[in-house]
Amino acid sequence: MSEPSSRVPGDRRPLTGEPLSLDLLNTRWSDEAGAQDLLDSAEGLGVWLRAAGLGAEADEATLAAVRETRDLLLDLVDTGSETARAGLNRVLAHGAVRQELGPEGPRTRHEVDETAWLPAWLAAADYLRLLTEAPDRVKRCAAHPRCVLHFHDTTKNGTRRWCSMAACGNRAKAARHYERSRGAARPGA
Repeated sequence: MSEPSSRVPGDRRPLTGEPLSLDLLNTRWSDEAGAQDLLDSAEGLGVWLRAAGLGAEADEATLAAVRETRDLLLDLVDTGSETARAGLNRVLAHGAVRQELGPEGPRTRHEVDETAWLPAWLAAADYLRLLTEAPDRVKRCAAHPRCVLHFHDTTKNGTRRWCSMAACGNRAKAARHYERSRGAARPGA
């Protein structure tokens, strides 16, 4: 797996650069035009694959596997349902990690039973990594009710509440400032 780039042509998402599992969740977002979905086509899948640094083929089988995994991850993050947990385990059953010693030293390979499952399996495995390292740092943006984005809170004290300062952070700060100034303008406040 190669390093993800900062932006690839056609990537309209407001939040990128999150760990792979959350980056997959963030292929859905809302903006002024309404609900958006980067994975509405194999072309959009290709954009996500390039942005994530994955060299997989953007075909219909891969798109179906990635969409299924995204829906399961969303259900797990938002509700933690047993059905979603069982579904994610089915996704994880498509692959495995193989450790081996190569000419340059130890290396890890990811193997899947069908190549179409590799991006989905990698995202599912990444979600397990996040849960192992710091499950309380996987968060949904709480700054705006319409925001559906998720992020990995890497702040020192773990109190980040919004997906990004450029979008919801500025909006939340402006709303708090408005409320404070409105309260100060009221007599007896």
